[in-house]
Amino acid sequence: MNKILGIIGAGHLGQQIAYHAKTDHHFDQVVFFDDFETKNFVRGHKVIGKVSEVLYSFKNQLITHLIIGIGYKHMEVRASLYNSFKNKIPFASIIHSTSWVDPSVKIGEGVIIYPGTIIDAGCILNDNILINVGCTIAHDTEISSHCFISPSVALAGFIYVGEQSVLGINCTVIDNIKIVSNTQIGGGGVVIESITNSGVYVGNPVRLIRSL
Repeated sequence: MNKILGIIGAGHLGQQIAYHAKTDHHFDQVVFFDDFETKNFVRGHKVIGKVSEVLYSFKNQLITHLIIGIGYKHMEVRASLYNSFKNKIPFASIIHSTSWVDPSVKIGEGVIIYPGTIIDAGCILNDNILINVGCTIAHDTEISSHCFISPSVALAGFIYVGEQSVLGINCTVIDNIKIVSNTQIGGGGVVIESITNSGVYVGNPVRLIRSL
C-alpha cells in the first residue's frame, strides 16, 4: 500500500515539508489541503480539498497520514488543527536522514525534523513540533507540543520549552532554563534565565518587549 501524506497548508512551509517528505523517501505521494489555495497543483503536488475534507479523504484512503504545514505566525491554529484530528488520523513524524537523533529520544506524533539537526540523549519532543535546519538540542531537554524551532537554534541541556512557543533563528538558550508556554524568542536572542511570563523577547540577553 502506498504511503500518502496529507499536508494541511499549501504555503511555503507546507511546500518545504512536501519536498523533504518526497526527496528523503518518507512518502510515496504528497497531497495538500488548503482553504485558500485556488490552484489544483502546488509544486507538483495535488490540492485535493479543504480542511473540512481531511477526514473524508482519510476514510476513503486518499491519504494514509497527516501533518500540519502551517507556520509560526499561526501557532493557535496549528495546535487547534492537530487536536481536532488527533486519534482520528495517524500523524506522520518525519526525521530527515541527514539529522542525528539519539535512540533514547522520545518523539511524539506530527514531529518534523529538518536536515542537519542534532538531538542528544534523553530529550523529549512532544506532538506537532517543527525543528528547522541545523539545530542543536542537548541532552535531557524537553520541547512541549505545538512549538516551532527556527533554523540554527542551540538549546543546552535540561531545558524545558512550554507549548506553542517560537524560538527564532540563531537563538541560544543556556542550560537549566524553563520557558513558559506561548513565548516567542527573537532571532539571535540569548536566554540566560528562565522565562516565567509569556511574551516576545529579544536581545542578548533577551528582554521582554511585548506581553502576550
